[in-house]
Amino acid sequence: MVQLQASIHPKGSQARVLLTSVFGPYAQDDDFGSRAINPMELYHNQVTRAQGSYSLRMFHRSWGILMIQHNISAPCAVLDFPTLPRFEQELRNTEYDIVGISAIIANVGKVREMCKRVRQILPNATIVIGGHVAAIPGLQHLVDADLVVKGEGIRWMREYLGEDPERPIEHPALLSAFDMRVMGMKMGSSGDETAATIIPSVGCPLGCNFCSTSAFFGGKGKWTEFFHTGDEIFHQMLNAERELGVRSFFIMDENFLLNRPRALQLLAHMKENNKAWALYVFSSMNAIRKYSVEELIQLGISWIWMGLESPKAGYDKLKDADTLRITQELRENGIKILGSTIVGMEHHTPENILDEIDYAVAHRTDFHQFMLYTPIPGTPLYAQMIEEGRMLEGIDPADIHGQFKFNFSHGTISRDQSKHYLDWAFQHDFEENGPSIFRICKTMFSGWLRHKNHPDPRVRARFAWEVKSLKSTYSAALWAMEKRLAHVNAAVAGKVRRLRGQVEDEFGLGSRLWAHLVGPVLLWSSKREDKRLDNGVTYEPSTFFTRRNWAD
Repeated sequence: MVQLQASIHPKGSQARVLLTSVFGPYAQDDDFGSRAINPMELYHNQVTRAQGSYSLRMFHRSWGILMIQHNISAPCAVLDFPTLPRFEQELRNTEYDIVGISAIIANVGKVREMCKRVRQILPNATIVIGGHVAAIPGLQHLVDADLVVKGEGIRWMREYLGEDPERPIEHPALLSAFDMRVMGMKMGSSGDETAATIIPSVGCPLGCNFCSTSAFFGGKGKWTEFFHTGDEIFHQMLNAERELGVRSFFIMDENFLLNRPRALQLLAHMKENNKAWALYVFSSMNAIRKYSVEELIQLGISWIWMGLESPKAGYDKLKDADTLRITQELRENGIKILGSTIVGMEHHTPENILDEIDYAVAHRTDFHQFMLYTPIPGTPLYAQMIEEGRMLEGIDPADIHGQFKFNFSHGTISRDQSKHYLDWAFQHDFEENGPSIFRICKTMFSGWLRHKNHPDPRVRARFAWEVKSLKSTYSAALWAMEKRLAHVNAAVAGKVRRLRGQVEDEFGLGSRLWAHLVGPVLLWSSKREDKRLDNGVTYEPSTFFTRRNWAD
């Protein structure tokens, strides 16, 4: 868990702690490691990046440091998404004893610069580095830090402050996303319109050789559970519902459905308490196959992020799985799918890779993430490439994030070719299947038709709640997409037109009014947004600052 461990801090739980993410801007090329190609927007970065104004734009808070702040007794401030001047200002404003910096590998340059500023302004402060950047071999020799924490940070920080590491985890109330926008318009951010994030565990026991998350939290067969039972998870969801007013939950667990007894215990509580919640989860195909579709519907599974690596890759999670049939069945029942496909695996060649990408696109998932096969420090794949002498020299860490080019020598595909195939994958998916917001409308509508008369009133209530947006704003979006796509992709425009007609037939005058009154507004705003993006406009998250256990 810990790469470097010190004795208890001299001030213990009286030490003043600052926890911070790295400074912005994040979507612009700079000398510290930011890249325009790698913005701080998960969906636009890795999933909908080729979809222009249709791309989902949103930010997510740095949940790790918020979890640590909520689970220590020491006075603790969190500075999330600061500018460099704002970070310096905070260091001058308060005599912090500990400054913790959380980052990913691509941002190691920013970590180095922040350490320099801490040494200049607070020379007596202890600097602690955490997050995936800690996986870089010899990081303590690359940045001027005192401690490097590899793995789960709550227990580590409690031990360092002399607190009880075993006391129960308290989950803060966390909204999943903020500053959401699509087609050039900001979306609602109230509890009823967005999800709460619940983090039952970190790590994944499946341990795919390329997975940095699994490797960072222990590797194959290991993970850290914060909440072991469905009872505990239900309690945390109740708290979030009460504090944030939400009815949907992003379950940040790398393979939530793998623990079937825990999931069914949660379902029992949802039934007993008449909760018509919607759950957005990560899960592997072998875990999904443990459930019937009816069980998934009862559990409120509304969205699944799943790995759809090539069936030729040999991963056990896909063994004997008819992924095309399963994803189709899930979508027909209203369960939205985000498929994830790795581009440039060992068996890929210029002769077969386009067919492999086409196979992935044929799943017609609502969203599709494409990532380059990338040896990340700490993973088994990285160790293999080091042993085989295949890691490329001189690659800037800022470019090691799976969305640019190879950082290793592939047997048949060059570094420049890897970017070509990755870009083609995103574009091909967009051209074949259309905007993701169209796809989720189709899945949502299919689920509504199939389950609007479900015998369980909880299920009926959930689908009625989810389909509200289809009757209104999404009807307008479909109208606008149809008009725009007619000139560039007639086949997809025809699919949008058919769906819009079905939606209007089902929901009547209200849906038609939304389409014809608000649709033209979205048509204009999406055109304006594409012009802004073509001119290099980028989006940056707001800066957040909160204190806890603080006495003036």
